[in-house]
Amino acid sequence: MAPISLPRLRGMVRKELRQLLRDPRSKRMMFASPLVQLVLFAYAVNTDVRHAGTFVVDHDRTAVSRQLVETFTASGYFDVVGHGERPAQMAAALDRGEALVGLEIPRGFAADVMAGRAPQVQVLVDGTTSNTATVAMGYAQQIVGTFGRSGDGAIGIELRSRVWYNPNLVSRVYNVPGVIGTIVMLMGLLLTALAVVREREIGTLEQLMVSPISSLELMLGKTIPVVLICFIDLVLIATVALLWFDIPFRGSWLLLLLASVCYILTALGLGLFISTVSATQQEAFMSMFFFFLPAIMLSGFMYPVANMPDVVQVITWANPIRHYLDVVRGIFLKGAGFQALWLQIAILAGMGIVVLTLAAGRFRKTME
Repeated sequence: MAPISLPRLRGMVRKELRQLLRDPRSKRMMFASPLVQLVLFAYAVNTDVRHAGTFVVDHDRTAVSRQLVETFTASGYFDVVGHGERPAQMAAALDRGEALVGLEIPRGFAADVMAGRAPQVQVLVDGTTSNTATVAMGYAQQIVGTFGRSGDGAIGIELRSRVWYNPNLVSRVYNVPGVIGTIVMLMGLLLTALAVVREREIGTLEQLMVSPISSLELMLGKTIPVVLICFIDLVLIATVALLWFDIPFRGSWLLLLLASVCYILTALGLGLFISTVSATQQEAFMSMFFFFLPAIMLSGFMYPVANMPDVVQVITWANPIRHYLDVVRGIFLKGAGFQALWLQIAILAGMGIVVLTLAAGRFRKTME
């Protein structure tokens, strides 16, 4: 392999940076688009349940039952939108979509609370949206359970629960670090997958092939600018996550940098490989999303990997986004160190080396 000429490499890098940055639309795509995506995802991908409409049927009609209803509304999770005397009225409100939750308090509720017996309350939840229903049911069970243990006659063991890392159970705290990983992968794939194809379509690839620059210098010249842009995007969106969305950061920036290097190299290798097997930019774009969308679904970004079938969980080990999300969430939320995350970082490093090696071989054959 011929030695790398630093002057030619610098010239190639400058040429790529100028080509990427001279177009205002490209600059908006590279720097403004990630911020817009972060804000949209952070606000739109929200599994919190607040002010859920609640229909109440109170058969007990005591001060204790009214106190339970007030406890529901004071939590901020539920808003009473209607009262009724019969369960059929509650069911009708749920059917019409006027309420998400139905609360039925039986007769003798106050007596059970005062006697220290476990009070029974019926809570019906509209399960059309299963995730929202599950969250609302969890809130309702927690409120009723806490209220039952607070009765004057309650005795025995007092159960206190404590949530670590995200005490208020705010979904944004969990989702925003995941958005960081998806955006970095998207930008790395997009910019690299279109690199060689764009040169081929505008007719400059042949000129580069007959120039003194080697295939290795050409590949490095195509990827180094993308690495710089991906790191700039990483810093931008991480800064917005910390300052605007108040996401906690409890870990090490150096460890995040190390994992990000391995992750970005994997993204560049995948994008470069797609670029060498695609004839047009449209084909490269479609091939990129053919990988990106399933990778998002199998990364744990939207659904926990532990809830997937065993066979699918095995497949997710080959997904770099899954491992990077584990690293990012561990560093941001838990303050995890290298001892806890070394396996994910090692897998990302291995993927980066393998994918870049395959992409470099394919790139060299394409140039030849």
